Amino acid sequence: MSIIISVLVFSVVIIVHEFGHFIIAKLSGIKVNEFSIGMGPKLVNVTKGDTDYSIRAFPIGGFVAMEGEDEESEAEGSFTSVPVQNRIAVVVAGAVMNMILGFAVLCFLTAMQPAITSRTVSSFYEGAMTQQTGLQVGDEIVAINGRKCYVANDIIYEFARTQNGTADFTVIRNGIKTQLEDVTFETYTDENGYRQMVIDFTVYPVEKTVFSVMQEAANWTISIARMVFLSLVDLVSGRVAINQMSGPVGIVSAISEAVSYGYESVLLILAIITINLGVFNLLPFPALDGGRLVFLLLELVRGKPINQKYEILVNTAGMLMLLAFMVFVTFSDVTKFFV
Repeated sequence: MSIIISVLVFSVVIIVHEFGHFIIAKLSGIKVNEFSIGMGPKLVNVTKGDTDYSIRAFPIGGFVAMEGEDEESEAEGSFTSVPVQNRIAVVVAGAVMNMILGFAVLCFLTAMQPAITSRTVSSFYEGAMTQQTGLQVGDEIVAINGRKCYVANDIIYEFARTQNGTADFTVIRNGIKTQLEDVTFETYTDENGYRQMVIDFTVYPVEKTVFSVMQEAANWTISIARMVFLSLVDLVSGRVAINQMSGPVGIVSAISEAVSYGYESVLLILAIITINLGVFNLLPFPALDGGRLVFLLLELVRGKPINQKYEILVNTAGMLMLLAFMVFVTFSDVTKFFV
């Protein structure tokens, strides 16, 4: 069951992403040679019009093959034959669809909650260290260590990134933005030897309305998208080891664990994956949508395209680097099962 649900999650995320590219390409008059879900050998293939629709053996990817996208082509309806603005729209459409899917799922999950969790302190546990070091009832937490908190989970995330048991808070107190430096938490060491902070306060619930649900879902979407960049910063700074990253194997493991907690956990994983995919694909790296977007923006500024053979060369090199990185991450995921 876990494998089936994992395949469904991957498939939904991929179909939505590729459909974004597909529908905008069709609307722009670009010929789509193939719309494929999965990689590897074809299992199912149906031709309708001038497009082949296929399902392939391995549900770890997908693609929309547009005429002239990765090779020089003078054919009518080729990718390079339409205005650059249309091509930019095609490139970003996949990520936009992923973000829309994530937002829709988070709207559903938020609506299913008894109430929305606020960022306003309602009470403290007895002897709370945070109360003794500056935090008060009624404080609305807007930032931790200088990073804005869009949703309550951002507070937890920033606590997890705090390494010395103290944090700088930015709060709204009596309508005034106030800085609280070195708010201190009690800490303990868990069974894995990691230092954990004791969260010794609670927050108020927020009544659900159509507006508050959509606002919370939008804030969640922004929060999850920002985590991609924060994770990259943590990797570059050495705060997090590179072997802590997860690929398809690690994601399947996470989905399997989520299955045991129920459909809401699975849907949350789906939202996280689809939003991460949307953001990651727009990073300015060769072979990603963001890498192609850089070339298109340069064309828009210069008024003429970059020689396509150079773009193809750069994207090919980027694809090889991504494949090598995926092999490394997958190997790291597998070794975790034996450690």
